[in-house]
Amino acid sequence: MQTEITKSQPLLNDRGHIIHPGWARQLFWEYDRSRIHASKWRIKEWDYYLVANEHYGVAFTISDLGYIGLISVSFLNFDENWEHTETVFEPFPFGKYKMPPTSVTGDVAFHNKQLHLTYDVTPGQRKISCHFFKFYEGKDLNAELSLSQPDMDTMCIATPWKEKPTAFYYNQKINCLPATGYATLGDITYEFFPDRDAGVLDWGRGVWTYDNTWYWGTGSGFLDGEPFGFNLGYGFTDRSSASENVLFYKNKAHKLDEVSFEIPRKADGSYDYLKKWKITSNDGRLNASFCPVLNRHADMNVLVIATDQNQVFGHLTGTAVLDDGTKLNFSDFFCAIEVVHNRY
Repeated sequence: MQTEITKSQPLLNDRGHIIHPGWARQLFWEYDRSRIHASKWRIKEWDYYLVANEHYGVAFTISDLGYIGLISVSFLNFDENWEHTETVFEPFPFGKYKMPPTSVTGDVAFHNKQLHLTYDVTPGQRKISCHFFKFYEGKDLNAELSLSQPDMDTMCIATPWKEKPTAFYYNQKINCLPATGYATLGDITYEFFPDRDAGVLDWGRGVWTYDNTWYWGTGSGFLDGEPFGFNLGYGFTDRSSASENVLFYKNKAHKLDEVSFEIPRKADGSYDYLKKWKITSNDGRLNASFCPVLNRHADMNVLVIATDQNQVFGHLTGTAVLDDGTKLNFSDFFCAIEVVHNRY
C-alpha cells in the first residue's frame, strides 16, 4: 500500500499520534514539537547534507538527539580510498539548536572553538559554510557550498512504530541539488560544479524507539545531462502505509514499492560490505548491481548509547523504470548505501 498525502495538514493529533501516515512529494505535514507526547530525552531532530562525486565528497550533520547533540563533518577521498570524520558531542541539548519545524525556511548553526558550521536557506538555494580547525593531521577543513533547489519533487514520509504509536519518523530527502563551491583540506582545494555534481539533504524530525536498524540508499547526479537519482530505504518504523522508495528523473518523483539490498556475507555470517551487492525492487522496476569502493565505518558503544554505521560508497549499474513505463539504463552511477544499527 502506498498512501500519498497531497494536502497540508497537522502531523500529530492531541495524543501525539500521526494523523495520516504515508508519503508525499512535498513537506505537507506540519511539525509541531509541542504536540509530541514523549520525553524531551527521546526527541530527535537532524539536518544532514552529502555532496559528492566519484572522486571526493563532504558530509555535514547537525543533530539534536535529545540527551546528546551530535555535530559531524566528513571528508571523503574515493580516488585514494580514505575518509576522515570528526564528531563533536554535546550533552543534553534539548532543543537549544532551534532546528526549524520545516526544511523550507530557517537557518541552522553550530559554533565552538574548533568548528563553525552553518546552513543558510533562502528561496531556491541552500548554503553550507564549514570551518573546522585542525580537522585532519593538523590541517584545517574549509568548505563553502551552494546547493540550488529548482521546482522539484522530493521524498517525504511520516510513519509510526506499531509497538509505540507516540514514536514517529518524519523525514524528507531532497535529492539532485546542483552543487557549486569548494572544500579545502590543508592546501588542496576540491571543487564542485553544478553541471556535474549534486547533493542531498536528509531532513528529519521525530521520536524513535530505543533499538533500530535501517537500510538507506541515496544517489544524486545526472544521466545524459538530466537530473537523476534515487532514495531507497527500509527496516525502520511501520511502513504499511508507504515506503520511501523513489526514483528521481528530471526533478519528478517516480514511486517504487519495496526494495531489498542483497549484501554478501562472510563465513561468520556478517556482512561483507566491500563485495558486490544486488539492489532490486519487488515491482521489477529497479534491478541493479552495486560495486563498493569505500566503507565509512563508525562504531561507538558508551553505556546505553551505541551505534554501528556502515555507509558504503560506490557505483550502481542497472535499469530503472519510471511511472509511465520509460526504462532508463545507467552505468557506474555514483551513490551511497548504508546499514546503520543504533541504540539510543
